[in-house]
Parts: sequence; C-alpha cells; structure tokens
Amino acid sequence: MTTEKEAIKPRTDPYIWGSYIALLIVSVIELFSASSQEVQVDDIYGPIIRHGSFLAIGLVVMLGLQRIHFMKLYYWIPIFVIVSMVMMAMVLAVGININGVKRAIRIAGMLVLPAEFLKLAAALGVAWILSLSQIKTPKGTHDVSTGGVVFSAFLVLVCCGLLFNQGLTNTLLLMGISMGMMLVGGVGWKKLGYVLLAYLVIGAGAMLFKYATTHDQGPTEEDYRLAKINQTEVVSTAGKSDRSHTWKARIERHMRLNKSADPITDENKQEQLSYIAQAHGGLTGVGIGNSRETARLPLAFSDYIYAIVVEELGAVIAIFVLIFYLFLLGRAGRLAMQYKSTFPTLLTIGCALVICLQALFHICIVVGVFPVSGQPLPLISKGGTSIIATSLALGVMLSASRWAARKNDDEATQRLELSTLPQNIASDNPSQL
Repeated sequence: MTTEKEAIKPRTDPYIWGSYIALLIVSVIELFSASSQEVQVDDIYGPIIRHGSFLAIGLVVMLGLQRIHFMKLYYWIPIFVIVSMVMMAMVLAVGININGVKRAIRIAGMLVLPAEFLKLAAALGVAWILSLSQIKTPKGTHDVSTGGVVFSAFLVLVCCGLLFNQGLTNTLLLMGISMGMMLVGGVGWKKLGYVLLAYLVIGAGAMLFKYATTHDQGPTEEDYRLAKINQTEVVSTAGKSDRSHTWKARIERHMRLNKSADPITDENKQEQLSYIAQAHGGLTGVGIGNSRETARLPLAFSDYIYAIVVEELGAVIAIFVLIFYLFLLGRAGRLAMQYKSTFPTLLTIGCALVICLQALFHICIVVGVFPVSGQPLPLISKGGTSIIATSLALGVMLSASRWAARKNDDEATQRLELSTLPQNIASDNPSQL
C-alpha cells in the first residue's frame, strides 16, 4: 500500500520547458540582430551580453521557484502584490521619464520598470482571492462568492489605475487577464457580466475625464527648437503630451484606410518602418543578421522586435514564434483541467495569460491589427525587468506542475495535497465540476 510520504512525486513539465527553450533561442539570435542602434564601436557584444545576463538570472529564478512547493507561494503573494503596488506608486511620484512618461525607478543602481511586476502581481492576487472565495450554491452548483468577485475586480481596477498613465494597453491587458481567470475560476456568467460592465463604465469614464481635463498650454521651447531644425511651422505639443491625446491620435491614425501607404513622418515612423521590415522579410526572411531596418526602426530591440523576427527569419518562422506562445497557453489550459484543487489551477492559468496575452498584444501591434503602443515581447524583447517578471511567471507555472496533485493521481497523492493546503483554499478544481 502506498504511503503518503511515498506519494510525493515531483515532476518537471517538458512542454513548458520546451516552449521556454524555443523562445530563448529566438531571443538570443534576434536581440543581437535588433540591437545595432545600441552597439558601440568598441563594444559590439555589449547588448547581447547584458541580455544574456538577464536571461541567465531568469533561468536561476525559474529553477529556484520550481523547487518550491506552490503552497509556500500562497503566503508570499500578498507581500508581492503590496511591494509591486508600492513600487508603482513610487514611479508615479518620483519616477524616471522614459519616452515622456514616468516608467522606472532605480533600485540598488539598477533601472526597474515596476509595471512588469505589477501585471504579474495582479494575476497572482486574483488567483489568491478567487481560491479563497470558492462556494457551493444552494442548488449544489459551483460558484465564487460575490465578495470574492468584487475584491478581485477592485484589485484589478486599482492596478489599472496605477498603470493608466503609462498606457492604455496595460490596463486592457490586466482586464483581459482577470476576465480569463474568473472564467476558469468558476465565476458565474451573471457576475462575470457585471464585472465586464464595471470595467467598461469605469474605463470609459477615466478616459473621458483624462482627455477632458487636458488643455493645450501653447508652444514650448522644445517646440520652437524642433521647428527651427526642421524648418517648419511651430506646432504646440504641450497639451498633447498627455497620454489620452496620444491614445486618441494613435487610434485615429490606426483607423485610417491604406495607412501603410502614408509617407513616413515622426508620428508614424515606427509603424511604417515596421511594415517595411516585414514586407522586406517576406515568407522566408533575408537571413540572420541581414536586417535592413534594424538600424532605422526605433525601439527595434524592444517594442518592435517581432518586425525584425519577420524580416530576418520570415513570416513562416515568425508564425511558429506565435505558436510557441499559444502552445504555452494551451499547455496551461491542459494542466488547469488536470489539477485536483483550485489554487494551482488559477496560478497556472493566470501566469500563462500574463505571458501569452502580452505576446499577442505585441504581435498584433507590430503587424497592424492593434493601434501603436509599447509592449515588450516576453523573453525576446530587451529589458531586464520584463525578463525577470516573465521568468517569475514561468517559475510559478513550473512549481504548480511539479507539485500539484492531478485527477489521475492515486488517492494517497490527492490526500497529501489536501492535508498541506489551508482549509480555506482546499477546494476542488472548478473546471472539473
């Protein structure tokens, strides 16, 4: 007879690791090609060494997290959420401007973008709350308590408020992640509809208020300087520096027909050069290191790296990169259907949504499906904070896959998991009910 001690069988998920390794290979190859704008004469390998260093740190984080039982993460999630929110508040107060918006703070001499941690923190926080709020209705069906749904939505809206000034994309991303998690977590359709309505009303209200309270303050010294250099009329950008005006202009430009045929200007330079890079690559690409547009395309190493992937490797390989992300999300969904309890299910699906929805947003922006916005491609774009946050998410997924009991495990394994979980989250996986 199997004892509970013998029932502990840690396992490594080869599918998660396979997706990670595939993305890692693309990351190293394409980041080196896309970093020509940062290369210095005497340090051509500097960008790839820095990128590789962060990938190595991320790998250590993943290896460490997968060895920690996901139950221990339960006690650390509230702390991670609070710390991430505090760092984001610091950005709003004393943050460092990047592209005209406060985005970063310095910690121990390193530039940190807390928005990347906050997105993951919001997903983990929602997983924590929904796991605590599982109930059975009088009819015997499964649901999530009203308080749990309200608290989850409130946490997401607070995080969206902290991210709102940085960009509309991150707020939409968080709302999408939370809706997916609530669906998997067993929230009833009626409650889900109320949450969606609240998101739409509050989001639209915030946009209208922000746009209405921004006023053009007239030309600045920078406006006069640019007009003199470009030999053009003076155009005021003071009022338009607010993000709401930027979003409105980008959406209007995006909705124009045949926008790809427009002449290249300072306003559309990124998207136009991105389209040129992708057209140049075609189906098969021009070859690794042969990109023509990487030296001209702004932020080719981060916000537009997928365009360089298409140019060098071709549309066929670029589609496979998209498939790697979709496969990771599909694997998370498969695991979510197998786990016995709610908590590892929501941890896995939440982390997968953070990674994969961000990747989908990046790709849709680059290929012209969504309006222009800054969103890194997980693991591939340059950026230490983004890589560490993505590695944390993968580490949590690996921890759940390594230690969580599954419906086809023997009874001893399932009893052992129930004995280790706190009583208030020892609920059956709602996706199996």
